[in-house]
Amino acid sequence: MRPQSLLKSYLWEHRFGYVGSTLSILISEWIFVQFPNVLGRFTDALSAHRLSGRGVFMYALVLMAVGTLYVFFYGIGQSQNGRAARGFEYLLRTKLFAHWEKMDVDYFRRRSIGDLLSHAMNDVQQVREALSGGLNILTNAVFLLIATLVMTFTTVSFKLTVLSMIPLVSIPFFVVWIGPKVRASSRQVQEALSSMSELAEESFTAIRLVKATANEPIEVARFADRVDHIVSEQMSLVRKQAAFQSIIPTASSVAFGIALLYGGWLTIRHEIPIGSFVAFTLYLGQLVVPLQQIGQVINSYQRASASMARLDLLLQEKPSVADPPHPVRLDKIEGEIDIHLDAFTYPDGKRPVLRDIHLSVRPGQTLGIVGRTGSGKTTLVSLLPRIYDPPPGAIRIDGCDVRDLSLEQLRKAIAFVPQDGFLFSTTLRENIAFGRPDATDEDVAAAARAACLEGDVARFPDGYDTIVGERGVTLSGGQRQRTAIARAWLKDAPILILDDSLSAVDMETEKRILASFRAMRRRRTVLIIAHRLSAVRDADWIIVMDEGRIAEQGTHDHLIQKGGIYAEMYRLQAREEEVS
Repeated sequence: MRPQSLLKSYLWEHRFGYVGSTLSILISEWIFVQFPNVLGRFTDALSAHRLSGRGVFMYALVLMAVGTLYVFFYGIGQSQNGRAARGFEYLLRTKLFAHWEKMDVDYFRRRSIGDLLSHAMNDVQQVREALSGGLNILTNAVFLLIATLVMTFTTVSFKLTVLSMIPLVSIPFFVVWIGPKVRASSRQVQEALSSMSELAEESFTAIRLVKATANEPIEVARFADRVDHIVSEQMSLVRKQAAFQSIIPTASSVAFGIALLYGGWLTIRHEIPIGSFVAFTLYLGQLVVPLQQIGQVINSYQRASASMARLDLLLQEKPSVADPPHPVRLDKIEGEIDIHLDAFTYPDGKRPVLRDIHLSVRPGQTLGIVGRTGSGKTTLVSLLPRIYDPPPGAIRIDGCDVRDLSLEQLRKAIAFVPQDGFLFSTTLRENIAFGRPDATDEDVAAAARAACLEGDVARFPDGYDTIVGERGVTLSGGQRQRTAIARAWLKDAPILILDDSLSAVDMETEKRILASFRAMRRRRTVLIIAHRLSAVRDADWIIVMDEGRIAEQGTHDHLIQKGGIYAEMYRLQAREEEVS
């Protein structure tokens, strides 16, 4: 749903709250416009010496009551609008996050996380401010303007009102001229803020590299350049807003001059009483306030309009990997994998990265995948859960094209352990149970035991309640990988993919983890990508990738006897182990 449609449906859903807040504001402004009238009557009575001490006291009470009632009803309207605007802010941010969660991996490779966060923070805030303060102030200003004009026309002097309003008529024309310029400038400010957020996110992510190369001054200078650009764009916006705001006090000053000249002349000639003249000057001051408020609202709406346009572009983007129109639903996925891939090219690529991949893996079998860096191993296994979309019919699970399955059923059937073993900044227990939030403590402990993590947990002061920090920074590389393995184990999916996820553990721990895998082979199909050949030695079948093709395949003993790429890799690793 587009932001504009979302806003319309939200306003309609909360229409009674907005009607109530509008009525409260209208009542408050009707009370407010009585203030000059009461003060004018008091002035007339005072100048005619018709007031006693009690009369003065009663006028004072009336004026205090007017002010108190105004604040009471205005506060009700303001709180109602603020609550509704906060609700829409929550709805819009949730909508954005849900939309991003549906986007494919390639989308986040192309887009900056800092830029996306800027949309979620700055743009949504601009919309919320326009919806809360803007709607509230606009209702207030329009009614106050109308009520004040009615009071001046009916209770003071028609001619005096018309002459004093002439300078104020120029304000709408100026608004029409300057408004688009404010909107364009506001859009440039938002884009500059996104650029700054993008740089900050990138620099913080690479903080180890920055410190290792002593490049802190360079990063500070880059950030300062972005900030300077923001200041430049903001100053341009401020100048436009200042020009917009200056027309209102200028026009109001001229209007006051006319009122003093003509109104004073009418008072001297006794055509209007002095109390009416005093009331008119107060009403004229009240006219300036809503005109200024309308100017502020227009500026706010211009900024919000620019933000809504940016948000609309975001929400209109479609993921390249999505559910089919009519997904096939399998009763149970056993884990049979058939791959017949002639070629695969990345969405933004020009040449195939995988070619002539043909293999079958039966349920419960283990497939080892080895090869040099960049040979296409990770790309191949990424096609199974449709991280990248394979060509139609190229990959089948239990005889069904993966593109015909719903993403939910497909990905729930696959437990994927990437090499980096990403962890969330929460407890160890919640990280292990990420794929199964309903898992019991016994289930979590069993998964940790299978991943050879139980001994490490016993040494942690808080055990499974240990906070691992952002990206698992408090854990070692091996502990992060084993936590990710425990998470995949606990998921209990029929297909398990280990993408070089044993590289940071020692040889002894690797043997123990692989022994755990062998105990559950009958229940899961396992794909192991490894640089250390010891991890795939006992696999049922091994393929050797080279430049996107299967260069060799067979069992460990068969490939050693063949004397090809695999045998050379094995000899080199055996020699390295002897040296170490």
